[in-house]
Amino acid sequence: MPRSILSWSDRSLAAQFALAGGVVMVLSMLLIGRVVAARIEESVVRNSALATSQYMDSIISPLSQDIAEADTLPPGARRALDEIFTNTPLGERVASFKLWKPGGLVVEATDKTIVGRRFEVTDSLARAFAGEVRAEFQNLSDEEDRGENALGLPLLEIYSPVREVWSGEVIGVAEFYEVATGLERDLAEATRNSWISVALVFVAIGGVLFLIVLRGSRTIDRQRAALTRQLGELEALSTRNTALRERVQQAAARASAANDRALRRIGADLHDGPAQLLSFAALRLDALRGQLAETGEIDAVERAVKDAIREVRGISKGLGHPDIEDRGPCEIVTGVAETHEARTGTKVAVICDLPDGLALSQADKICLYRFAQEGLNNAWRYGGGRGQEIRLDCRDGRLGLWVRDAGPGFPPEDAERHEAEDFSGIGLAGLRDRVESLGGSFTARNRADGAGAEIGMELDLRGA
Repeated sequence: MPRSILSWSDRSLAAQFALAGGVVMVLSMLLIGRVVAARIEESVVRNSALATSQYMDSIISPLSQDIAEADTLPPGARRALDEIFTNTPLGERVASFKLWKPGGLVVEATDKTIVGRRFEVTDSLARAFAGEVRAEFQNLSDEEDRGENALGLPLLEIYSPVREVWSGEVIGVAEFYEVATGLERDLAEATRNSWISVALVFVAIGGVLFLIVLRGSRTIDRQRAALTRQLGELEALSTRNTALRERVQQAAARASAANDRALRRIGADLHDGPAQLLSFAALRLDALRGQLAETGEIDAVERAVKDAIREVRGISKGLGHPDIEDRGPCEIVTGVAETHEARTGTKVAVICDLPDGLALSQADKICLYRFAQEGLNNAWRYGGGRGQEIRLDCRDGRLGLWVRDAGPGFPPEDAERHEAEDFSGIGLAGLRDRVESLGGSFTARNRADGAGAEIGMELDLRGA
């Protein structure tokens, strides 16, 4: 992330408001200040122009009535205008004068060189011909203003309509340039005062808002610090809980492995101890049968001994499991399926979709073996061995094992009612405990297609 963004995000809310709000307020102040100053200048100029226009109209209008019929003034009117603007108090106020006819024709002017010439009709001149008094301050950029611009004085340019006395129609425009030194000074003072007022208002508003935001920012900073501290404590507690959970799971896995080893030893002891002694007893009974005349009791005892031998061997076989330490997950479930097929004479479909080189702990391997064994035993016992299937896969770091059948399924009122008491002695409750002790999840339910039952388990290998 760019350094500028990081430094901005690391600033407090008050600092962010001061920077962003300061920029916005300065720009707003400049905009509003310019608008206010422009409105003040426009209002002052307009009021001054109206006052001067009314005064000048009373003097110029009577002398200009002849331009309604001709493009020039009579000599008497021209001389009267020259006397008005020469060596009089009015002449000191008015630096220059022009009398216009429609079309941009200069009928009379202080500068005699432009009399009789035509100039482009400006916007202000056109509005004056439309009957509106117009005024411009310090705007001498038009071609006919060259002489006035050369004076170097602050001038108020006023356009005053000249109306025909009897009809009131505009017959010309009197343009005069008033020396506006006082107006310039007043406008500068008004502009300065307006800028100061706008600045003070914005500073006051910004200061009040900043104090409010500063108070909220400090509250947020305190709450953020408290939440950060609590989050750190929660993270530490979560780390400890995770470590404890992992230790509990590891202890449960070790206990499960130790329990399996104990069962294997018990199975081996039953096979090598009582089973062998019972076999010896059966052989001795065969030897005694030829020496006794009455063999009925001997036959009964022999049958009991042989039944005991079968049960002991069955128990020892169920308690033990083949050596799976060096076998992969697919080999383990395939071996369970083959053993089940040989024992029951039923068919088991095995689907194994695992990545190459997937390694499991000894506890996970024993869990797979027992789960597949218990699932197939239940499928054979309660589902008649129909449609038996084992599916083993690994997605997103989770190892999944499903055992399905096409039998009648679980009773709808309790999918875990059948905690089978088969020869392995584990049952679904034991499977759930074994899977959950390894941090996995256990599922026992009827298939969604209604074709039988299924049990499944998932082990999270990402933290292994």
